[in-house]
Amino acid sequence: MPDYKYETLLVDQDGPVLTITLNRPERLNAVDRVMHRELEEVFGEVAFDGSVCAVVVTGSGRGVCSGGDVRSKDEWGQSNVLEQRPIGAVSQSGRRILHNMLWVEQPIICALNGVAAGLGATIALFCDIIYASDQSRIGDTHVKAGLVAGDGGAVIWPLLVGVAKAKELLMTGDIIDAAEAERIGLVNKVVPHDLLMESAMELAHRLASGPALAIRGTKHAINKKVWADLNLALDMGLALEERSSRHDDHHEAARSFVEKRTPEYKGTI
Repeated sequence: MPDYKYETLLVDQDGPVLTITLNRPERLNAVDRVMHRELEEVFGEVAFDGSVCAVVVTGSGRGVCSGGDVRSKDEWGQSNVLEQRPIGAVSQSGRRILHNMLWVEQPIICALNGVAAGLGATIALFCDIIYASDQSRIGDTHVKAGLVAGDGGAVIWPLLVGVAKAKELLMTGDIIDAAEAERIGLVNKVVPHDLLMESAMELAHRLASGPALAIRGTKHAINKKVWADLNLALDMGLALEERSSRHDDHHEAARSFVEKRTPEYKGTI
């Protein structure tokens, strides 16, 4: 049985239900290199943990995850901690998180307790069922950082809301509230903020006590469609995202964020 000891994740088990909490609340749970690696690892471990029958994913503080940690860049916004790895390593790491999530046979419920943006939105949407607080917001903001929405957004958003709506939301980087997310089919259910964890845990325990072979087999069959789209689009998306991370528009987005001003994009390719 894994010990689930991490620096940036809190992992608690309540009987057959395991709760994974992204835990960098001072950064709105933004993903730095350590958290990225630990997210890769934790889902790989859960998949082989026979004591776990359902998983809940949430975040500490005001949301699940605000995306990549922009403040982990150097003072000029020239290099993200993930970009300091060898060329191709970013793609391998991004691929590993999603592959490991999809290989988890146990049902995964996201308790969307606040903001989920960028990679945070991708992690939330790759869960099997999403319960959202009525105070939550979600959006893939990659383009606002001068980046291609390549770490899974181009895969999962069209599956959930259709191609046209996915293009609109991914190309604008707009963040939508919980009610709109439920209306377009992005999340399963919106509940009062104070009842979110209770509702998510109730569902998790219900699934954990259900017929495991039937539930897991149903998930596996449905996920064949997700795998097909993942295999079609993910590697291309990750490669394009890595390319865009070296463009002046991305560096300008990082600088403007740190300097608290409106970015001035060049619009060149």
